[in-house]
Amino acid sequence: MNYQISTDTAFPVVTLTLDQDEQVQIESGSMIYHDGQIKLEGKMNNNGKKGLGGLMSAIGRSMTSGESFFITTATGTAPQSELVIAPGNPGAIRALPLDSTHQWRLNTGAFLAADATAGYTMVRQKTSNALLGGTGGFFVMESQGSGAMLVSAYGDILEVTLDGSRDYIIDNDHVVAWSQSLDYNIAPASGFVGFKTGEGLVNQFHGQGTVYIQTRNLNALADLVAPFLPEKSGD
Repeated sequence: MNYQISTDTAFPVVTLTLDQDEQVQIESGSMIYHDGQIKLEGKMNNNGKKGLGGLMSAIGRSMTSGESFFITTATGTAPQSELVIAPGNPGAIRALPLDSTHQWRLNTGAFLAADATAGYTMVRQKTSNALLGGTGGFFVMESQGSGAMLVSAYGDILEVTLDGSRDYIIDNDHVVAWSQSLDYNIAPASGFVGFKTGEGLVNQFHGQGTVYIQTRNLNALADLVAPFLPEKSGD
């Protein structure tokens, strides 16, 4: 996947350049434009399963991860075909390498694009994490394959590297992606579900690996604007 992420802007886009017959996967609805030499096909987000199993897989991914029921495959129909995409949220875009030593777990809504040789599947979380919610509920996205995967965030993206000597506590709504090598627990920040500090749920990461963090919080934005939205009138 040949990609270029725009810089010096708060609202970056990604320009994908595809060879003839080269394919990439993109999040449904992420296309801004292409040069007329791209074929777009919407398919169920089903991990390659067919029939009823594929349908149930797509429904499950949509319900458990917040990802689209459909995923779009873009195919170049000529050399140097150009496709420009962007995430729905305003913020940074980061490329994550996928290989035998680099695989990732993704928070809800982080996926933007990936090589045709890469993708993600849904894996069950520990029950204690799932019951507290966040990072996918009972299931979480886990990357697979090789190549590159593009993820997006609300705000900027910070990289935190853990060497195993100490745990890191990160607000659940700020986590974008983390190394599969890391273990983690979800817990209240303080008191009863963090009500004493207003921090809500946090992720406690252990081990060696990398966590990518977004600098802004969509839930906090929603709470900020909610009082100014008109209330629905009764029928």
